[in-house]
Amino acid sequence: MSLFNFGFKVTRPLLHCMDAETAHSLTIKALKTGLGGSAKISSPANLAISHFGLNFQNPLGLAAGFDKNAKVPDAMLALGFGFVEAGTVTPRPQAGNPRPRLFRLSEDQAVINRMGFNNEGHAAVLQRLQRRNHKSGIVGVNIGANKDSADRVSDYVAGITAFSDVASYFTVNISSPNTPGLRNLQSAQELRPLLQRLNEARQAQKRQVPMLLKIAPDLQADEMQAVAECCMNSAVDGVIISNTTISRPALRSKSADESGGLSGLPLFDLSTRQLAKFYVMTGGKIPLVGAGGISNADQAWTKICAGASLLQIYSALVFQGPALLQEILHGLSRKISENKMMNLSAAVGCEAQKLAHQSPVGK
Repeated sequence: MSLFNFGFKVTRPLLHCMDAETAHSLTIKALKTGLGGSAKISSPANLAISHFGLNFQNPLGLAAGFDKNAKVPDAMLALGFGFVEAGTVTPRPQAGNPRPRLFRLSEDQAVINRMGFNNEGHAAVLQRLQRRNHKSGIVGVNIGANKDSADRVSDYVAGITAFSDVASYFTVNISSPNTPGLRNLQSAQELRPLLQRLNEARQAQKRQVPMLLKIAPDLQADEMQAVAECCMNSAVDGVIISNTTISRPALRSKSADESGGLSGLPLFDLSTRQLAKFYVMTGGKIPLVGAGGISNADQAWTKICAGASLLQIYSALVFQGPALLQEILHGLSRKISENKMMNLSAAVGCEAQKLAHQSPVGK
């Protein structure tokens, strides 16, 4: 057990007595001191997978939002993540929405946030990533637009330009519900020219960095079909499904009525169903990253079977701590062996047709 994992077990009751944002800030500070450990935890060999020119030791990544300002990417990689994603980062520093803006829904194993892309801006994050001195490990950069931007497309282009020398991959975040009007970029009439501009910006850089698109789970079937068509023909290298939801399934926690994006366990069914639908729509031709509600190995496996080649978690860490990471990885490894498969790729999308039309199993 890592020192950080032990520390979480000891301090969890205290952290959960604090407001969620203060507890998160303290966690980041603890990781910066080295409590996560420096020796990277190894992954089961049968979990290795390659996509868009990157070799992942395992498919489980840390979603954007945990390390907005790239303060602890290597600490999180050391815990055993196959990749981590910093951000969302905007060109100019941004305070975000007024506090309180992050709510822990313990009874539902969920989180509601309306952070509003609070971050220190391109320059500060770039400086930190440059200081990594080309350390090993896959670190993506999630890029966004400033709330008051007069030209949001140019903000995304600026992100491509700023981080092309340090990012393992980009994620274009057009699906946060906490920046007014941002989700409109998911419409075909806005998404197609956005992707064209971003691909032109990528081609102008010395390094050709893979680019992923992160979409909302709340898209209707025709809207998702339009997004899928925009993403084909190498317009993107992958799609993350999904961001938080503005829908509200039945919730028990006292903060259930707070506005913002809902993540965690209640998002699992919706995000997995949308993942499977997108896989079917695209014929499995685009690598997908399954995110939303994963809290155990069975759910992680369900995401793979629904069409995910890679996975991301965040909210479940709030409740289960870093021990969850190894539980999921070893559970996935066992699933591969039990199903007599050679590797993880053999399972990708094997149940997509079924899961696209019913509530997913694996809770």
